[in-house]
Amino acid sequence: MNKTKWILAGIAATALACLPGLRAQQSQSQGQQHSHQQSDPDMQGMDMGEIQHGTDQSPQTALAANEDMSGMHMEMSAHMKMTSAWPEAPGDEERAEKVVEQLRPAIAKYKDYHVALNDGFKIFLPNIPQQHYHFTNYTYALAAQFTFDPAKPTSLLYKKVDGEYRLEGAMFTAPKQLSEDQLNDRIPLSIAHWHEHVNLCMPPKDVPMKQADWSQFGLRGAIATRDACDAAGGRWMPIVFNWMVHVYPYESEPGKIWAH
Repeated sequence: MNKTKWILAGIAATALACLPGLRAQQSQSQGQQHSHQQSDPDMQGMDMGEIQHGTDQSPQTALAANEDMSGMHMEMSAHMKMTSAWPEAPGDEERAEKVVEQLRPAIAKYKDYHVALNDGFKIFLPNIPQQHYHFTNYTYALAAQFTFDPAKPTSLLYKKVDGEYRLEGAMFTAPKQLSEDQLNDRIPLSIAHWHEHVNLCMPPKDVPMKQADWSQFGLRGAIATRDACDAAGGRWMPIVFNWMVHVYPYESEPGKIWAH
């Protein structure tokens, strides 16, 4: 019974983690007749639905998280939790290299981004300018809740060059409840750092997104504690999405392959 409950909880968690991307795609489709709105994240569906702790994951929230995780270099902050740097253990380098060796040929065909789209990857917020565009496979995202397959990353990372998407890397995800020991089993923490987006305070639900003070709210806002969020009348979420890690398999050295 406990195992069944854990599996059901994992499925639910993944569904919630995938919801922003699915809803963003739905909003994009429904808004094609109003293309002037698609460049403004505040205009793409003001409320994506309450999915956890009474907090919604609106396009503004999703975009902020996407911007935070789009660069090759990230660092610990009030809204970004990263795994600690473990001392290198025997075999760590070989384990990390094995992940890259399996990933690189598996995604080689996706250098043609049309193939990725045909294989079920969906562009997350395609009409918002980004440093890296995430093409997400929600089937792989669900599988990542239970197992780690280096050949099936949750997302592909593309850079837009002259109107075309150029493949640069991939993103793996893992359940947010996993410990560092469990994450280390997937990819050694002496080589890579997993990250989570944390301490999110969204504006009060009755405040229009366009009128919210984003210097205080959101994943880049000053509010980073539940007490401060409650005092501001906001909606608190301690963890947003799941654990994530980026890998750039076409780079030449480990420090760039596992850039963070």
